[in-house]
Parts: sequence; C-alpha cells; structure tokens
Amino acid sequence: MTQPMIDKTAIRNAATVIVLRDRTRQPKVLMGQRGAKAAFMPNKFVFPGGAVDADDAKVPLARPLPPLCSDRLAQDAEPGIARALGVAAVRELFEETGQVLGQPGPWPGKVPTDWLDFAGTGHRPAADMLQFVFRAITPPGRPRRFDARFFLVDADDLATDPDDFSAASDELSHLQWVELDQVRRIDMPFITEVVLAEIAARVTDMSPPDSVPFFRNDDEESLFLRLRGKRDPG
Repeated sequence: MTQPMIDKTAIRNAATVIVLRDRTRQPKVLMGQRGAKAAFMPNKFVFPGGAVDADDAKVPLARPLPPLCSDRLAQDAEPGIARALGVAAVRELFEETGQVLGQPGPWPGKVPTDWLDFAGTGHRPAADMLQFVFRAITPPGRPRRFDARFFLVDADDLATDPDDFSAASDELSHLQWVELDQVRRIDMPFITEVVLAEIAARVTDMSPPDSVPFFRNDDEESLFLRLRGKRDPG
C-alpha cells in the first residue's frame, strides 16, 4: 500500500535550549555543530534543540514550567502546546548533550521508550528552571520550517557535570562551551546571532524579560511581535 507523502514544508513546533555558564565571570553558551548531510542548517553551530514529538505532551514533569513562561508560550499557539514544549526542551537537551534538567526520584508508572536513558540517570524531567526568551518561525522556502521557542537555563541548574558529554547522541558534534564574546567567530545561522544578542543584553539578569521577541515569518509577510503575558502579582 502506498504511504501518504509527508509534507516537509509544514511548520513544526520546536524547542531550543540555551545553556549559559559562568555568567558573572566569563559567560559561555553550550553549542554543537550539525552534520554536513543534515537537511536543515548543515555544518552550522547551533544550540541543542529539535522538534516536539507527538508523545511529549504525555510525559509527566516533576516540576512544571513557570506560569509566566506557560502563559507566553500559549499566545498565538495551539492549545496545550506549552507543556509539550517544556518536555521537548528537556528531552532534546539530554539527547543532544547528555545534560539533565531534572529532579531525583523514580518515574510514576511505565517509562516511555524514548526516556529510558534519561530515567536511567535517576531523574524525572523538570521544566521549572526554563525561561522562555525568544520565538521565531523559519522563513518560507527552507527545506524544513519550525516554530521554534528558545529557552534559557543556567548551567548551575543542570543535574549533571556540565563538562561531561559522554551520554550525548551523535546529532551534534564538537559540543563545547563557547565564550559569549567570541561566539560570533563561528559559523552559525542568522537567527542564532539574533538570539545571542538578546542573551548578551541580559547575561547578568535571570529574571523573566518584560516581553519575548517573536519573529513571525508567514507566507505573506514577516512580522516582529512581542509576547507579554500576566505576571504573578505575588
């Protein structure tokens, strides 16, 4: 039986994680290089991340995303996507770097196949330290299009040794901590440069930004928007 064709131009939800280290001394970000044969951004240095999987929304979080973060993620988006994005961020970070954002303890019920290695570290995924800082839709005409949400996290919140990449998959090579003031010397996508400018401007401040930049590249036009959301009065 003929299998239906996959629409590779469809926009997929995706989560990207910017891990920031030594913010008060010599700030560094964790990056890796995509393969030469990758369909999307080959050879470019990028942050760890990837598309949301269908089962991400079902994975139990030990600690959820902060309310403000969830509120902003829900704007101009499909219902229920915030939680799935938080799970995807934790999963992609672990798969591509071996780094764990989690809380020690056993899983409630059966561990999903894709999370067996993560669970083997003795942790459950936790998303409360993720800070939503940027959103961008890939422009039309690219071989892959993503509605990417960028999350910032401090390396001090990792449950693992930040220099140990032994559990990483082979999706990214040359995993390394790149000094923020030197990062533009490497080959990276334009949108990564834009995000890094946002990060550099707030490297010493981990409080939630007043608003989140959103580059919305529709088929008809490109828009620059700001996502705000309701802050907790307490």
